[in-house]
Amino acid sequence: MLQKYTYLKVGHILPYSMSGSNTTDFTNPSTFILLGIPGLERAHVWISIPFCAMYAIALLGNFTILFIVKMEPSLHGPMYYFLCMLAINDLVLSTSILPKMLSIFWFNSREIYFSACLTQMYFIHCFSVMESGIFVAMAFDRYVAICDPLRHSTILTNPVVAKIGLAVVLRGSMLSLPCPLLARQWPYCRTNIIPHSYCEHIAVVKLACADIRVSSYYSLSVAFLVTALDVFFITMSYIQILRAIFSLPTKDSQLKTFGTCGSHLCAILAFYIPDLFSSLTHRFGHNVPLHFQILSANVYLLVPPLLHPIIYGVRTKEIQDRLLQLFTHKGT
Repeated sequence: MLQKYTYLKVGHILPYSMSGSNTTDFTNPSTFILLGIPGLERAHVWISIPFCAMYAIALLGNFTILFIVKMEPSLHGPMYYFLCMLAINDLVLSTSILPKMLSIFWFNSREIYFSACLTQMYFIHCFSVMESGIFVAMAFDRYVAICDPLRHSTILTNPVVAKIGLAVVLRGSMLSLPCPLLARQWPYCRTNIIPHSYCEHIAVVKLACADIRVSSYYSLSVAFLVTALDVFFITMSYIQILRAIFSLPTKDSQLKTFGTCGSHLCAILAFYIPDLFSSLTHRFGHNVPLHFQILSANVYLLVPPLLHPIIYGVRTKEIQDRLLQLFTHKGT
């Protein structure tokens, strides 16, 4: 069924000329076709229900975090500035894939312009790298707050926080830029059918009739180096944090201090575990069904934006108190 669809759509969407040659050659096709989740087409409407609910909760939760931090002067500090960066990042990341994905599921609107596909690819890579960098910044904040609390306000001043945020943004932007630039230069002469629900980098460049090892190696190197370095810095920060915590005199003080890191640790796990699972499935799961690989890739991008505001809302007392004030004030 997939082969039949591919044959019909390629001939319709991407006409080509064959003047005295049996080869097809075109560069930068005007449109690609996203299949959604191949093999589960009949279930697209049902799959869209939890995805839409996740997106709605992510929007509500992250906008709530931004509103509370903006309205509460006592939350105007480094930890909450980084939390706002995380909320904005999650909003952009989820919005870069969900609207188009839902249009595929609901309206069978599978076409996406080539430039729009590359833009989506860039946003996904850029904001994924930025999210990892934000977690490093948050780990540094927790390290200073626990290991050197008296100097926390002098080390993490507003200008320093702004510079850290700028560095996170520039790193994500620069490291992700070669992916769409390389993808744009390849000739696409096989098909314009992408067996995915969004313009995932490898899924797109695999359609090129050229040696794509540069694209493949670059994306793999960036993913590995960014994740490895960021996890290393986060781990080193928490080793120092744990040493400082265990040196505290009482168990109550140890638990109370460690509790200030609980939200950050849960958010890290919510981001890196789906990332690791999706990466392993794509790289080594050759016997894993394609629809399961694509579902895992979607979960990796959708679950963290859903969970982060819930985690911080549940585990951060200052945010809980502000939310309670808002609701009780409205109730009166």
